[in-house]
Amino acid sequence: MSEANTPVAGSYGADSIQVLEGLEAVRKRPGMYIGDTGTRGYHHLVYEIVDNSVDEAIRTGFKFANKISIRVDGNTVTVEDNGRGIPFGVMPKYGKSALEIIYTTLHAGGKFGDGAYKVSGGLHGVGVSVVNALSEWVEVDVHLNGKHHHIHFDRGKTKAPLKVKGPSKKRGTTVTFMADHEIFDTLDYRYDTLSSRLRELAFLNKGVKITIRDTREKSVKEHVFQYKGGIVEFVKMLTEKKNPLQKKPIYAIQQKDGIQVELAIEYCDTYSEQIFTFANAIHTREGGTHLEGFRTALTRAINEQKKKLGYDKKVEEPLTGDDVREGLTLVLAILIPNPQFEGQTKMKLGNGEVKGIVTSVVYEKLTEYFDENPADAKRIIEKCMQAALARIAARKARELVRRKSALEGAGLPGKLADCSAREPKDSELFIVEGDSAGGSAKQGRNRHFQAILPLKGKITNVEKTKLDKILGDGEVAALISAIGCGIQAEFNLEKARYHKIVIMTDADVDGAHIQTLLLTFFFRHMPELIDKGYLYIARPPLYLITQGKDKFYAYTDQEKNKILKGFKAESKYIIQRYKGLGEMNPEQLWETTMDPARRVMMQVSVDDAVIADETFIILMGDEVEPRRKFIEDNAKKVEELDL
Repeated sequence: MSEANTPVAGSYGADSIQVLEGLEAVRKRPGMYIGDTGTRGYHHLVYEIVDNSVDEAIRTGFKFANKISIRVDGNTVTVEDNGRGIPFGVMPKYGKSALEIIYTTLHAGGKFGDGAYKVSGGLHGVGVSVVNALSEWVEVDVHLNGKHHHIHFDRGKTKAPLKVKGPSKKRGTTVTFMADHEIFDTLDYRYDTLSSRLRELAFLNKGVKITIRDTREKSVKEHVFQYKGGIVEFVKMLTEKKNPLQKKPIYAIQQKDGIQVELAIEYCDTYSEQIFTFANAIHTREGGTHLEGFRTALTRAINEQKKKLGYDKKVEEPLTGDDVREGLTLVLAILIPNPQFEGQTKMKLGNGEVKGIVTSVVYEKLTEYFDENPADAKRIIEKCMQAALARIAARKARELVRRKSALEGAGLPGKLADCSAREPKDSELFIVEGDSAGGSAKQGRNRHFQAILPLKGKITNVEKTKLDKILGDGEVAALISAIGCGIQAEFNLEKARYHKIVIMTDADVDGAHIQTLLLTFFFRHMPELIDKGYLYIARPPLYLITQGKDKFYAYTDQEKNKILKGFKAESKYIIQRYKGLGEMNPEQLWETTMDPARRVMMQVSVDDAVIADETFIILMGDEVEPRRKFIEDNAKKVEELDL
């Protein structure tokens, strides 16, 4: 039978085509609208509602919606503002109120024309309708013109139409919703995550007072965010535990061609950059054209200042982007009438005209600042020069390694036991503490898709080490070489040889320290691996309990106690406490920690870059007192750490 005449299973005709109408598409493919259905997803629902209130504040010059409150009660979230209230007049074309249309129809809102919203967080018009689609229920209360209006939705559909509940002396909109358990596995709203985002909004909009209240525990949590200093206070908070090189942050605000550019900059004596960019108060985590414009201007302005100060003789080659951003803390916020975001989750700004405008504004303001503050300018340029010298030394170190590898005929570290799979998506790299555990892991692994890299001792603390010194650490060099995607300017995610990189250390103090050192390295120098979801932490069992021929593994003391309670009183059993991975034989290590069907692994994610940055500075920085306080505050939360 010819290939053309080979029958196929099923049939494909006009009746096979499905058309998802209304909010069905959102419920069917929620990830297209909110990114994912995990932690980020249900937090994103909160942000969509809050962003609408912030849009109202911006639009009205902070005369309205200048007070926004968020309350978390169990699995429900309430967002209330004192804005003008969502319009509820009947739209003749649809025979429904404007409020109902906004909540039940994609691409409906007041952000498309030139009237109501000149500047907003986005023009998709899908925000609140998506929240409605992905919630078990939503209730909206509008206080307007002396009346209280109410409407109720269930899973995106109108359950109780808009009606007047009575008179009201208030003004504004209140939205209460409960995310849908059919869509989200859990609804564990993180107070710190929500607070961090609300704090950002308060920094960016100094005319707004934002309150968050969490009543889920007996001890109610509450914060009020209001910052008259705006993004300057934001930068000061970010650099609070660092050593700034300037007397005060560089601040500039300017409007050009209808686009407002606002920025605050501070340099510190650290080796990493910390950059936060926003467009219409939306955190553009992946940057975009406004960040590109800033980087162009910064590199140009500092190179010109380097020439003015006569430093070209010390470092002849131009300073690179990495050089001028080392130790930089930046908050860049723009207001733009028609933002074009890449994706509904608004991670990246795409407006082409923004780059040139930001470049022009930033270059002008930086040049002006350097001329007016020569002492600060000198310290900043010298900092950038040190970064350049370290980069040149690192380059020479890399070239030496490459030459050595070429002479030896191998580009991968000799200690790496690689897997045979050639597809990165199918390949896993286990970073193992010590040769003993490495030996067991090599014997117990599946050689087809699991690679093993044993590390000898502790890697360099990258938090307080220059790049050339980091690359001089043989264990770090082996790690970079094994992963394959390079580092810093040479980093290329597409060259990553493994899409699962697993940190596997002992459950003791040394193991915890090694784990923290590795996490610091990845966070500072390969954050894209974390963002992509490639980094994991293995969780080996703490106990092996044997009863006759039966064996049970317990990963916590609670699990151990539960297993023991299941035994009869007269039963005899043996408990083995694993103090290190090296105590496990290859078979045990495979079936508990490496077998995809049975292992327990934690995926590393960074929901809040501000909190993560602060934590790494405290744990791995030079200051002792903040670290002592952190340990004292968190020691009681630690379980199962072998001392």
